[in-house]
Amino acid sequence: MKALNALGMPVLRFNFRGAGLSHGEHDQGAGEIDDVRTALDFLDREFHLPIVFAGFSFGAAVGLRAAVPDTRVPALISLGTPISPVDNRSYDYDFLVSSTKPKLFVSGSRDQFASPAKLQGLVQPLAEPKKLVIIEAADHFFEGRLREMREAVENWTKDTLQL
Repeated sequence: MKALNALGMPVLRFNFRGAGLSHGEHDQGAGEIDDVRTALDFLDREFHLPIVFAGFSFGAAVGLRAAVPDTRVPALISLGTPISPVDNRSYDYDFLVSSTKPKLFVSGSRDQFASPAKLQGLVQPLAEPKKLVIIEAADHFFEGRLREMREAVENWTKDTLQL
């Protein structure tokens, strides 16, 4: 959020249904995809700008499903992309394989939900353009490595959107 906002981009950060103070109940990903679509509609209505999707962990996994087919979203950022089963949830990213939208994946070398090898296995077959950044010694939450994560997002976004 801070990286994109520092580049002058409007940012919408929200909790999914049933998380934090938000209303509703967790819907195992299905309803949360609708939440992302609603957020994309809001951003489009309010700002009339191309939308860069950025999501973290579960938000990345479900948000990418909404953002990939949406023509208003020219670029995708996935932070802490979960691959290993988390909370009895498995993740499938086959829908990403043919997407030609620019894609950035940022993860920690010690991410407990996706090893660097598993992330490389996810990213390797994806259509270009794509980039994988592994932050050395960072865990799933980038604790102590937020600066490096932010720089990766800022640099990629500047280069990709030619800002």
